[in-house]
Amino acid sequence: MLKFTPILLAILYAVAMYRFSAWRTAKELDTRSTELADPVLKKMTDKLAAALDLPRVRVHIYEIDPVNGLAAPDGRIFITRGFYRKFQQGEVSAEEIASVIAHELGHVALGHSRRRMIDFSGQNALRTALAMVLSRFLPGIGVWIANMLTTMLAAGLSRSDEYEADEYASALLVKAGIGTAPQKSLFGKLEALTNARGGAMPAWLMSHPKTPDRIAAIEKNEARWNGIEG
Repeated sequence: MLKFTPILLAILYAVAMYRFSAWRTAKELDTRSTELADPVLKKMTDKLAAALDLPRVRVHIYEIDPVNGLAAPDGRIFITRGFYRKFQQGEVSAEEIASVIAHELGHVALGHSRRRMIDFSGQNALRTALAMVLSRFLPGIGVWIANMLTTMLAAGLSRSDEYEADEYASALLVKAGIGTAPQKSLFGKLEALTNARGGAMPAWLMSHPKTPDRIAAIEKNEARWNGIEG
């Protein structure tokens, strides 16, 4: 029984972390967000809503400066104040913002946003359990190995989700009459907008795929769809 104690503790830790993380995320978003009320962007969200056969697509502004979009575990869609500010300054177009919203809708529709919260808690539990076990056999470096393994796992899962959400967004944008050009053009701007340094870490440790790979995947989907239609 004692052999399984670290695993049981890790499972209990994962459950507690999931509940706490979900509560903390919801509270943070409730406190620091307001519904987006921009007439130009509403035209875009109305197109997305019509393509999804929904009365409306509601989007909220999350009051933080970093440029980002996100889908909450409860299904709400957010763009950050920093991202919206880039739109107001003319650095990104309404169609490019629509591509972000479509991408986040993909995360919701495909179950990524809720699963990520569970995965985050599960990965913390796995990290704890691995660290306990490996530290017995590899004192001093067991914790480091556990951290590296769980980070690699998380990055791989996240990249897969991003490709799936990109494909969903592409299909939705085409159906809405917006097309994939804004989606691809925004990818070309993201590094500058976010001050990212794509070469700072190996691709297999990055939580998002590299920009050229994402664009290539979109174009591959387009070619496949055109072939089917033809």
